[in-house]
Amino acid sequence: MTEHGVEGRRIIVTGGGQGIGLGMARHLVANGAKVTVAEWKEHRLDRALDALGGMDGEVLGTVTDITDRAGVEAMVAATVDRFGGVDGIINNAHTFTAKASLLDVEEGDLDVNQATVKGTWHAMRAVHPHMAAQGWGRIVNFASAAGITGMADYGAYNMAKEAIRALTRTAAREWGRDGIVVNAIAPGAASPRGKDAAARAEAEYREFLKDHPMGRQGDPEDDIGPVALFLCSDACRFLTGQTLMVDGGAFLWA
Repeated sequence: MTEHGVEGRRIIVTGGGQGIGLGMARHLVANGAKVTVAEWKEHRLDRALDALGGMDGEVLGTVTDITDRAGVEAMVAATVDRFGGVDGIINNAHTFTAKASLLDVEEGDLDVNQATVKGTWHAMRAVHPHMAAQGWGRIVNFASAAGITGMADYGAYNMAKEAIRALTRTAAREWGRDGIVVNAIAPGAASPRGKDAAARAEAEYREFLKDHPMGRQGDPEDDIGPVALFLCSDACRFLTGQTLMVDGGAFLWA
């Protein structure tokens, strides 16, 4: 294994069938990682495995619904069976609902978004004993600038994403002496779904890019992928409990 890379590391990427998840998986596999792509829709998983075929790293695909605890635990067990252990997990998958103001949010909307928090928690707990036994582990959760800034009409989503940041900080404190570092990424990348949303709100998107320091959205593989790789590597040994705003400076906060 390289000191600052992920060659030979065994890393799970949830929601890896498309968008940012697939971009990160591609970057990790290209750099020699053994990657489990967990995706709840089988056709997306099949497409992702086709896209990752022929690259340097080894790939395992699992159909996994992160809201199903038993399914999450089975996904981790399959990774251990295939690769002999697990070194990192990137909890990228998120289930969410349509935008709605706080006065219009239904309790069911909260439940759908909070299921992602539970899924992240279940995945973290499932990998913990394997990481703790080897005294080395990397957990990367996914937050959002929407939650940090309190973006209007995304209350249910914001609450879930901020809960994941709290979960990240708590695990960093509790598991640091097990050799496990836990961080979060708040990404700004032009996934296919994000491009579709931008096309539906073209004027707002142009206004957003006008004030963007870099004048563009990020690329899932080339911009988000290298940061995910760093957070899963030996180089990330003294950074934990933090949220990295990987968005080209779109949201600057302290």
